Amino acid sequence: MLFCVRMDVSIPRDLDPAEREDTVARERAYSQELQRSGEWAHIWRIVGLYSNISIFDVDSNARLHEILSNLPLFPYMSIEVTALTEHPSAI
Repeated sequence: MLFCVRMDVSIPRDLDPAEREDTVARERAYSQELQRSGEWAHIWRIVGLYSNISIFDVDSNARLHEILSNLPLFPYMSIEVTALTEHPSAI
């Protein structure tokens, strides 16, 4: 199943700098692990924002929910998910 996911991150300005650094490092490691596995198929930065558009290729809605809710930055994210399917005119 393919999903387009937009993630907008808003880390509180008063978050302890060491906690912020640790959370961002864990996020990077987790996302790269998922990219290597093929479940996080693509990721693009939205220019000028602390946001991204990503494509996930997962077995189920439940698996996508598991991935997203386990993101270290999840508590600071606004997430929009769109299910995708092949277009009939695609070649």
